Amino acid sequence: MVEMTLKEEVIAACKEIGIDKIGFTTAEPFDDLKESLLEQQSNGHSSGFEHQVLDERLYPELIFDQPKSIISIALAYPSKPLVKAEREKGVRRGSFARASWGIDYHTILRNRLDQLVAFMSEKVPTASFKAMVDTGELMDTVVAQRAGIGFIGRNGLLITEEFGSYVYLGEIITDIEFEPDQPGVFGCGDCTRCVTACPTGALLGDGRLNAQVCLSYQTQTKGSMPLEFRRKIGSVIYGCDICQQACPYNRGIDFHHHPEMEPVPGRETPILQPMLSLSNREFKETFGVLAGSWRGKKPLQRNAIIALANYRDRTAVPELLRVMEEEVRPVIRGTAAWAIGQIVRDVNPELLAFFQEKVENEEDDEARVEMEMALAKLEGDTK
Repeated sequence: MVEMTLKEEVIAACKEIGIDKIGFTTAEPFDDLKESLLEQQSNGHSSGFEHQVLDERLYPELIFDQPKSIISIALAYPSKPLVKAEREKGVRRGSFARASWGIDYHTILRNRLDQLVAFMSEKVPTASFKAMVDTGELMDTVVAQRAGIGFIGRNGLLITEEFGSYVYLGEIITDIEFEPDQPGVFGCGDCTRCVTACPTGALLGDGRLNAQVCLSYQTQTKGSMPLEFRRKIGSVIYGCDICQQACPYNRGIDFHHHPEMEPVPGRETPILQPMLSLSNREFKETFGVLAGSWRGKKPLQRNAIIALANYRDRTAVPELLRVMEEEVRPVIRGTAAWAIGQIVRDVNPELLAFFQEKVENEEDDEARVEMEMALAKLEGDTK
Protein backbone atom coordinates (compact mmCIF):
# COMPACT_ATOMS: atom_id res chain seq x y z
CA MET A 1 0.00 0.00 0.00
CA VAL A 2 1.36 3.42 -1.04
CA GLU A 3 1.70 5.78 1.90
CA MET A 4 -0.19 9.05 1.55
CA THR A 5 1.69 12.32 1.57
CA LEU A 6 0.77 14.88 4.24
CA LYS A 7 -0.94 16.96 1.55
CA GLU A 8 -3.06 13.99 0.52
CA GLU A 9 -3.92 13.31 4.15
CA VAL A 10 -4.98 16.94 4.63
CA ILE A 11 -7.17 16.79 1.52
CA ALA A 12 -8.77 13.57 2.75
CA ALA A 13 -9.36 15.08 6.20
CA CYS A 14 -11.29 17.95 4.61
CA LYS A 15 -14.04 15.55 3.59
CA GLU A 16 -14.47 14.46 7.20
CA ILE A 17 -14.30 18.02 8.54
CA GLY A 18 -16.82 19.42 6.06
CA ILE A 19 -14.63 21.52 3.78
CA ASP A 20 -15.87 21.56 0.20
CA LYS A 21 -12.68 22.61 -1.57
CA ILE A 22 -9.04 23.08 -0.62
CA GLY A 23 -5.99 24.46 -2.41
CA PHE A 24 -2.34 25.05 -1.56
CA THR A 25 0.01 27.85 -2.55
CA THR A 26 3.35 29.25 -1.50
CA ALA A 27 3.77 32.03 1.04
CA GLU A 28 5.53 34.23 -1.49
CA PRO A 29 4.53 37.91 -1.49
CA PHE A 30 1.51 39.17 -3.39
CA ASP A 31 3.48 42.29 -4.28
CA ASP A 32 2.28 42.30 -7.90
CA LEU A 33 -0.98 43.72 -6.49
CA LYS A 34 0.61 46.66 -4.68
CA GLU A 35 0.27 49.17 -7.50
CA SER A 36 -3.37 48.23 -8.06
CA LEU A 37 -4.22 48.54 -4.35
CA LEU A 38 -2.49 51.92 -4.09
CA GLU A 39 -4.47 53.08 -7.11
CA GLN A 40 -7.70 51.91 -5.46
CA GLN A 41 -6.81 53.92 -2.37
CA SER A 42 -5.86 57.06 -4.26
CA ASN A 43 -9.09 56.88 -6.29
CA GLY A 44 -11.13 56.61 -3.09
CA HIS A 45 -12.51 53.22 -4.13
CA SER A 46 -11.75 51.40 -0.85
CA SER A 47 -14.50 50.60 1.64
CA GLY A 48 -12.50 51.27 4.79
CA PHE A 49 -13.39 47.79 6.06
CA GLU A 50 -10.14 46.38 4.66
CA HIS A 51 -7.07 45.68 6.81
CA GLN A 52 -5.42 49.07 7.06
CA VAL A 53 -1.71 48.14 6.85
CA LEU A 54 -1.22 47.63 3.11
CA ASP A 55 2.08 45.75 3.27
CA GLU A 56 0.62 43.20 5.71
CA ARG A 57 -1.96 42.33 3.06
CA LEU A 58 0.83 41.61 0.56
CA TYR A 59 3.72 40.11 2.52
CA PRO A 60 2.88 37.00 4.61
CA GLU A 61 6.29 37.18 6.31
CA LEU A 62 5.17 40.39 8.06
CA ILE A 63 2.37 38.59 9.90
CA PHE A 64 3.87 35.10 10.37
CA ASP A 65 7.33 33.87 11.27
CA GLN A 66 9.00 32.07 8.35
CA PRO A 67 5.85 31.15 6.38
CA LYS A 68 6.22 28.39 3.79
CA SER A 69 2.69 27.71 2.54
CA ILE A 70 -0.85 29.07 2.56
CA ILE A 71 -3.82 26.70 2.53
CA SER A 72 -7.06 28.08 1.12
CA ILE A 73 -10.45 26.52 1.83
CA ALA A 74 -13.94 27.07 0.42
CA LEU A 75 -17.36 26.17 1.78
CA ALA A 76 -20.36 26.29 -0.54
CA TYR A 77 -23.46 28.12 0.65
CA PRO A 78 -27.05 27.86 -0.65
CA SER A 79 -28.50 30.24 -3.21
CA LYS A 80 -32.15 29.29 -2.60
CA PRO A 81 -33.99 28.70 0.68
CA LEU A 82 -35.28 25.20 1.28
CA VAL A 83 -38.33 26.67 3.04
CA LYS A 84 -39.70 30.12 2.28
CA ALA A 85 -41.50 32.41 4.70
CA GLU A 86 -45.28 32.43 4.41
CA ARG A 87 -46.64 35.13 2.14
CA GLU A 88 -49.19 37.38 3.80
CA LYS A 89 -51.26 39.83 1.82
CA GLY A 90 -50.12 43.41 2.36
CA VAL A 91 -47.19 42.41 4.57
CA ARG A 92 -43.90 43.75 3.24
CA ARG A 93 -40.67 41.88 3.85
CA GLY A 94 -37.03 42.82 3.45
CA SER A 95 -34.20 40.44 2.68
CA PHE A 96 -30.62 39.66 3.60
CA ALA A 97 -28.18 38.79 0.81
CA ARG A 98 -27.23 35.12 0.57
CA ALA A 99 -23.85 35.54 2.26
CA SER A 100 -25.73 36.45 5.45
CA TRP A 101 -28.00 33.41 5.52
CA GLY A 102 -27.73 31.09 8.48
CA ILE A 103 -25.15 31.29 11.25
CA ASP A 104 -22.43 33.90 10.69
CA TYR A 105 -19.99 32.37 8.20
CA HIS A 106 -17.03 33.62 10.24
CA THR A 107 -18.09 31.27 13.03
CA ILE A 108 -18.59 28.33 10.64
CA LEU A 109 -15.29 28.83 8.82
CA ARG A 110 -13.29 29.33 12.01
CA ASN A 111 -14.68 26.03 13.26
CA ARG A 112 -13.58 24.24 10.07
CA LEU A 113 -10.18 25.95 10.07
CA ASP A 114 -9.63 25.08 13.74
CA GLN A 115 -10.43 21.43 13.01
CA LEU A 116 -8.01 21.43 10.07
CA VAL A 117 -5.27 23.05 12.16
CA ALA A 118 -5.86 20.46 14.92
CA PHE A 119 -5.48 17.64 12.36
CA MET A 120 -2.24 19.07 10.95
CA SER A 121 -0.86 19.80 14.45
CA GLU A 122 -1.35 16.15 15.33
CA LYS A 123 0.58 15.15 12.21
CA VAL A 124 3.31 17.78 12.64
CA PRO A 125 3.43 18.83 16.33
CA THR A 126 6.29 21.27 15.76
CA ALA A 127 4.45 23.23 13.04
CA SER A 128 2.88 26.67 13.45
CA PHE A 129 -0.36 27.94 11.94
CA LYS A 130 -2.33 31.16 11.57
CA ALA A 131 -5.95 30.86 10.42
CA MET A 132 -7.93 33.77 8.95
CA VAL A 133 -11.46 34.46 7.76
CA ASP A 134 -11.91 37.69 5.78
CA THR A 135 -11.15 39.93 8.74
CA GLY A 136 -7.49 38.87 8.61
CA GLU A 137 -4.66 40.60 6.79
CA LEU A 138 -4.56 38.59 3.57
CA MET A 139 -7.07 38.93 0.73
CA ASP A 140 -9.14 35.75 0.65
CA THR A 141 -9.96 35.86 -3.06
CA VAL A 142 -6.36 36.50 -4.08
CA VAL A 143 -5.07 33.64 -1.94
CA ALA A 144 -7.80 31.32 -3.22
CA GLN A 145 -7.05 32.12 -6.86
CA ARG A 146 -3.33 31.45 -6.41
CA ALA A 147 -4.16 28.23 -4.55
CA GLY A 148 -6.25 27.00 -7.48
CA ILE A 149 -9.67 27.14 -5.75
CA GLY A 150 -11.03 29.22 -8.62
CA PHE A 151 -10.48 32.55 -10.35
CA ILE A 152 -11.38 36.14 -9.56
CA GLY A 153 -14.18 37.21 -11.89
CA ARG A 154 -14.98 40.62 -13.27
CA ASN A 155 -17.17 41.21 -10.22
CA GLY A 156 -14.21 40.73 -7.88
CA LEU A 157 -15.64 37.51 -6.44
CA LEU A 158 -13.90 34.14 -6.41
CA ILE A 159 -15.63 31.87 -8.94
CA THR A 160 -15.26 28.11 -8.60
CA GLU A 161 -16.05 25.52 -11.24
CA GLU A 162 -18.28 23.48 -8.93
CA PHE A 163 -20.04 26.06 -6.77
CA GLY A 164 -19.90 29.27 -8.79
CA SER A 165 -19.25 32.28 -6.57
CA TYR A 166 -21.50 31.04 -3.76
CA VAL A 167 -18.55 30.14 -1.52
CA TYR A 168 -17.07 31.36 1.74
CA LEU A 169 -13.29 31.52 1.88
CA GLY A 170 -10.67 31.17 4.58
CA GLU A 171 -6.95 30.45 4.73
CA ILE A 172 -4.19 29.11 6.96
CA ILE A 173 -0.58 30.28 6.85
CA THR A 174 1.88 27.63 8.01
CA ASP A 175 5.59 26.88 8.18
CA ILE A 176 4.96 23.46 6.62
CA GLU A 177 6.06 23.36 3.01
CA PHE A 178 3.35 21.88 0.78
CA GLU A 179 3.52 21.36 -2.95
CA PRO A 180 1.59 24.29 -4.42
CA ASP A 181 -1.37 23.83 -6.74
CA GLN A 182 -1.77 25.54 -10.10
CA PRO A 183 -3.37 29.00 -9.84
CA GLY A 184 -6.89 29.55 -11.16
CA VAL A 185 -7.16 30.90 -14.70
CA PHE A 186 -9.42 33.84 -15.55
CA GLY A 187 -12.58 32.39 -17.06
CA CYS A 188 -14.92 35.28 -17.79
CA GLY A 189 -13.81 35.68 -21.40
CA ASP A 190 -15.68 38.57 -23.01
CA CYS A 191 -18.65 38.23 -20.64
CA THR A 192 -19.54 41.48 -18.83
CA ARG A 193 -23.01 40.58 -17.55
CA CYS A 194 -22.16 41.41 -13.95
CA VAL A 195 -20.73 44.79 -14.95
CA THR A 196 -23.85 45.62 -16.95
CA ALA A 197 -26.19 44.38 -14.21
CA CYS A 198 -24.66 46.45 -11.40
CA PRO A 199 -27.13 49.31 -10.80
CA THR A 200 -24.50 51.76 -9.56
CA GLY A 201 -21.59 51.04 -11.92
CA ALA A 202 -19.49 49.85 -8.99
CA LEU A 203 -17.72 47.10 -10.98
CA LEU A 204 -14.69 48.31 -12.91
CA GLY A 205 -14.67 45.19 -15.11
CA ASP A 206 -11.20 43.94 -14.18
CA GLY A 207 -12.01 42.30 -10.86
CA ARG A 208 -11.84 45.60 -8.96
CA LEU A 209 -14.73 47.67 -7.75
CA ASN A 210 -15.47 51.09 -6.39
CA ALA A 211 -16.60 49.95 -2.95
CA GLN A 212 -17.99 53.38 -2.12
CA VAL A 213 -20.81 52.99 -4.66
CA CYS A 214 -21.36 49.24 -4.15
CA LEU A 215 -24.87 48.63 -2.81
CA SER A 216 -23.57 45.99 -0.41
CA TYR A 217 -21.26 48.58 1.13
CA GLN A 218 -24.02 51.18 1.25
CA THR A 219 -26.28 48.86 3.26
CA GLN A 220 -23.50 48.53 5.85
CA THR A 221 -22.74 52.21 6.45
CA LYS A 222 -23.97 53.80 9.66
CA GLY A 223 -24.85 57.33 8.56
CA SER A 224 -27.57 58.54 6.22
CA MET A 225 -27.61 56.68 2.92
CA PRO A 226 -27.04 59.03 -0.04
CA LEU A 227 -30.23 59.62 -1.99
CA GLU A 228 -28.90 58.11 -5.22
CA PHE A 229 -28.68 54.65 -3.64
CA ARG A 230 -32.00 54.48 -1.82
CA ARG A 231 -34.26 53.42 -4.67
CA LYS A 232 -31.61 51.02 -5.93
CA ILE A 233 -31.48 48.84 -2.81
CA GLY A 234 -35.12 47.89 -3.34
CA SER A 235 -36.18 45.75 -0.38
CA VAL A 236 -32.70 44.42 0.49
CA ILE A 237 -31.67 45.44 3.99
CA TYR A 238 -28.21 43.88 3.96
CA GLY A 239 -25.76 43.13 1.15
CA CYS A 240 -26.35 42.72 -2.56
CA ASP A 241 -26.50 39.66 -4.85
CA ILE A 242 -27.11 41.35 -8.20
CA CYS A 243 -23.68 40.64 -9.73
CA GLN A 244 -23.83 37.03 -8.50
CA GLN A 245 -27.29 36.50 -9.94
CA ALA A 246 -26.16 37.86 -13.31
CA CYS A 247 -23.14 35.52 -13.51
CA PRO A 248 -23.50 32.54 -15.91
CA TYR A 249 -21.30 30.44 -13.61
CA ASN A 250 -24.05 30.65 -10.98
CA ARG A 251 -26.85 29.43 -13.24
CA GLY A 252 -28.54 26.46 -11.52
CA ILE A 253 -26.05 26.51 -8.62
CA ASP A 254 -27.61 25.71 -5.25
CA PHE A 255 -25.83 23.57 -2.64
CA HIS A 256 -27.04 22.59 0.82
CA HIS A 257 -23.96 20.93 2.30
CA HIS A 258 -24.04 22.71 5.66
CA PRO A 259 -27.25 22.84 7.73
CA GLU A 260 -26.00 25.79 9.77
CA MET A 261 -25.97 27.91 6.58
CA GLU A 262 -29.67 27.43 5.91
CA PRO A 263 -31.90 30.50 6.33
CA VAL A 264 -34.70 30.34 8.87
CA PRO A 265 -38.10 31.14 7.32
CA GLY A 266 -38.92 34.74 8.13
CA ARG A 267 -35.58 35.61 9.74
CA GLU A 268 -33.55 36.33 6.61
CA THR A 269 -36.70 37.81 5.00
CA PRO A 270 -38.05 39.76 7.98
CA ILE A 271 -41.31 41.69 8.07
CA LEU A 272 -40.18 45.30 7.80
CA GLN A 273 -42.46 47.31 10.07
CA PRO A 274 -41.67 45.44 13.31
CA MET A 275 -37.96 46.06 12.68
CA LEU A 276 -38.49 49.76 13.41
CA SER A 277 -39.40 49.11 17.05
CA LEU A 278 -36.92 46.32 17.87
CA SER A 279 -35.16 46.63 21.21
CA ASN A 280 -31.45 45.88 21.38
CA ARG A 281 -32.24 42.60 23.11
CA GLU A 282 -34.82 41.59 20.47
CA PHE A 283 -32.37 42.51 17.72
CA LYS A 284 -29.63 40.32 19.20
CA GLU A 285 -32.00 37.42 19.83
CA THR A 286 -33.42 37.52 16.29
CA PHE A 287 -30.52 38.61 14.10
CA GLY A 288 -27.43 38.27 16.30
CA VAL A 289 -26.33 34.96 14.73
CA LEU A 290 -26.29 36.44 11.21
CA ALA A 291 -23.22 37.89 9.54
CA GLY A 292 -25.44 40.82 8.57
CA SER A 293 -25.77 41.90 12.20
CA TRP A 294 -22.12 42.90 12.54
CA ARG A 295 -22.75 46.63 12.12
CA GLY A 296 -25.53 46.64 14.68
CA LYS A 297 -29.18 47.56 14.62
CA LYS A 298 -29.13 51.08 13.17
CA PRO A 299 -28.08 50.35 9.56
CA LEU A 300 -30.67 47.57 9.23
CA GLN A 301 -33.44 49.75 10.67
CA ARG A 302 -32.47 52.59 8.35
CA ASN A 303 -32.53 50.17 5.41
CA ALA A 304 -35.90 48.77 6.50
CA ILE A 305 -37.33 52.30 6.42
CA ILE A 306 -35.92 52.81 2.92
CA ALA A 307 -37.41 49.48 1.80
CA LEU A 308 -40.84 50.53 3.11
CA ALA A 309 -40.51 53.74 1.09
CA ASN A 310 -39.54 51.74 -2.00
CA TYR A 311 -42.66 49.60 -1.52
CA ARG A 312 -44.71 52.81 -1.15
CA ASP A 313 -46.27 51.07 1.86
CA ARG A 314 -48.96 53.45 3.14
CA THR A 315 -49.73 51.18 6.09
CA ALA A 316 -46.24 52.03 7.40
CA VAL A 317 -46.94 55.78 7.73
CA PRO A 318 -48.25 55.66 11.35
CA GLU A 319 -45.15 53.72 12.43
CA LEU A 320 -42.86 56.12 10.54
CA LEU A 321 -44.57 59.09 12.22
CA ARG A 322 -43.97 57.40 15.58
CA VAL A 323 -40.30 57.02 14.68
CA MET A 324 -40.06 60.73 13.84
CA GLU A 325 -41.71 61.55 17.17
CA GLU A 326 -39.87 59.16 19.49
CA GLU A 327 -36.59 58.05 17.90
CA VAL A 328 -33.45 59.37 19.60
CA ARG A 329 -31.11 58.63 16.66
CA PRO A 330 -31.05 61.45 14.07
CA VAL A 331 -30.29 59.16 11.10
CA ILE A 332 -33.40 57.09 11.79
CA ARG A 333 -35.58 60.18 12.35
CA GLY A 334 -34.38 61.78 9.16
CA THR A 335 -34.76 58.64 7.05
CA ALA A 336 -38.29 58.13 8.39
CA ALA A 337 -39.18 61.69 7.35
CA TRP A 338 -37.79 61.08 3.86
CA ALA A 339 -39.77 57.83 3.60
CA ILE A 340 -43.05 59.55 4.50
CA GLY A 341 -42.34 62.10 1.78
CA GLN A 342 -41.94 59.24 -0.70
CA ILE A 343 -45.08 57.37 0.38
CA VAL A 344 -47.78 59.93 1.18
CA ARG A 345 -49.82 61.36 -1.67
CA ASP A 346 -52.99 62.56 0.09
CA VAL A 347 -51.46 65.28 2.23
CA ASN A 348 -53.55 66.87 4.99
CA PRO A 349 -52.93 70.04 7.05
CA GLU A 350 -52.25 68.01 10.21
CA LEU A 351 -49.36 66.19 8.54
CA LEU A 352 -47.87 69.44 7.26
CA ALA A 353 -48.16 71.00 10.72
CA PHE A 354 -46.47 67.95 12.26
CA PHE A 355 -43.55 68.22 9.81
CA GLN A 356 -43.21 71.97 10.31
CA GLU A 357 -43.00 71.47 14.07
CA LYS A 358 -40.40 68.73 13.67
CA VAL A 359 -38.29 70.87 11.34
CA GLU A 360 -38.36 73.77 13.81
CA ASN A 361 -37.39 71.59 16.77
CA GLU A 362 -34.82 69.33 15.07
CA GLU A 363 -31.35 69.97 16.48
CA ASP A 364 -29.42 67.66 14.13
CA ASP A 365 -28.51 69.40 10.86
CA GLU A 366 -28.61 66.30 8.68
CA ALA A 367 -31.96 65.09 10.04
CA ARG A 368 -33.38 68.60 9.61
CA VAL A 369 -32.35 68.65 5.95
CA GLU A 370 -34.11 65.31 5.41
CA MET A 371 -37.25 66.69 7.07
CA GLU A 372 -37.14 69.91 5.07
CA MET A 373 -36.85 67.97 1.82
CA ALA A 374 -39.77 65.75 2.78
CA LEU A 375 -41.84 68.76 3.84
CA ALA A 376 -41.14 70.52 0.54
CA LYS A 377 -42.25 67.41 -1.33
CA LEU A 378 -45.43 67.08 0.74
CA GLU A 379 -46.23 70.77 0.25
CA GLY A 380 -45.63 70.34 -3.46
CA ASP A 381 -48.07 67.45 -3.56
CA THR A 382 -50.82 69.68 -2.17
CA LYS A 383 -50.54 72.17 -5.05
